[in-house]
This record gives sequence, structure tokens and C-alpha cells, in this order.
Amino acid sequence: MKLFKPTRVAYAHCDLPCGVYDPAQARIEAESVLNASKKYQDSDDASFKQRCVTIKEERAEEVKHHLWVLWTDYFKPEHLERFPNLHDLFWNATKKAGEAKKTEDPKVGEELLALIDEIDSIFKESKS
Repeated sequence: MKLFKPTRVAYAHCDLPCGVYDPAQARIEAESVLNASKKYQDSDDASFKQRCVTIKEERAEEVKHHLWVLWTDYFKPEHLERFPNLHDLFWNATKKAGEAKKTEDPKVGEELLALIDEIDSIFKESKS
């Protein structure tokens, strides 16, 4: 059994070493949500429109996933003390991603991107 025992043990304060978390992942997915909504609005092709809806809904779910990973794994209680609106910001952003799944209105995608930009600003400030 000693053969399988590690010779070194690494410790980290989060799931993975710092630097792997970034709101950019959520932003990329949100840009897809916005673009799929715009393409839906610009098309008269029913099959194409259905593909836009499917892609938009998948990407919106990915936005929620990336935001929740950032919220639950990166941000800590000390961040909430420093940025008291953080909880509401994540709440609103994930709710907006859910709303984006239910509509083809590009305005919702724009609002989602604006919320992610706010999160990104706090994220960058939290690293200083």
C-alpha cells in the first residue's frame, strides 16, 4: 500500500489553484445568448429559428453554471463584506439568465451582459 501513498501533499484554499475562475466564461456564453436572440429576430426560417432557441437556452444554462461556480467556489465571506451588493448581483444575474431562456428578446441578453460586466468589475477588484 505504500506504493500508492503520495510522496507530496498539496493544500489549496479553493477547489483548484487560484487563477482558474473568471467571469469571462459566463460572458462568452451570454454573448451567444444575445447573438442567438438577434439571429432569431432577423430570420424568417422556422427551422433556423428553432435552432436559435435551442442554442440560446443551452447557452443561458451555461451562463448560470459559470456564475454559480464563481459565486460558490471563488467568492468568500470576506468578499461579501467588502462588496455588500454581491449576493443580489449574482441573484439578479442568474435570474436574468433564466429569463433569457424564456424569451427571444435581445434586450434581455444585453441586460444579462451588463450584470456580468458588474460581476467582472467586482471580480477584478477583489483580486487587488
